[in-house]
Amino acid sequence: MPAVQADLDRFDHAILRVLATEGRISAVELARRVGLSKSPVQARMKRLEEDGVIAGYRAILDPVKMGLAHVAFVEVRLDDTREAALQAFNRAVLTVPEVEQCHMIASRFDYLLKVRTVDIADYRRVLAERISALPHVAQTSTYVAMEAVKEAV
Repeated sequence: MPAVQADLDRFDHAILRVLATEGRISAVELARRVGLSKSPVQARMKRLEEDGVIAGYRAILDPVKMGLAHVAFVEVRLDDTREAALQAFNRAVLTVPEVEQCHMIASRFDYLLKVRTVDIADYRRVLAERISALPHVAQTSTYVAMEAVKEAV
């Protein structure tokens, strides 16, 4: 069943734009920026949270400063693409902490992973011991990122 799109007006969009870049902004400052008073902004934020439009709040960490500068993109082809195999892969890939993103792809391969590790040696270990050991993995191809030109968080 497809997700239902929330009914958002211009104030909701304005609130979301500010919160997307400044999640710790005070309600008073947010209200000032979007042209409403504090109470309506708080009510809208509560509704947006309850409706799942705002899925949560989090700290944005700098992976390079955490020693995780190596980024690789991995194409994964499965040996079986029936629903049970896809679900088994999906469940298992969630347990690999080095996999930052996992997308099912409509292409000549089945999944595209974004993997973040300390260095190439660490990546090689993760590929051999974790990614290649995931259910139904038949083949992988790796592309090492040299520089992140644009990376949304």
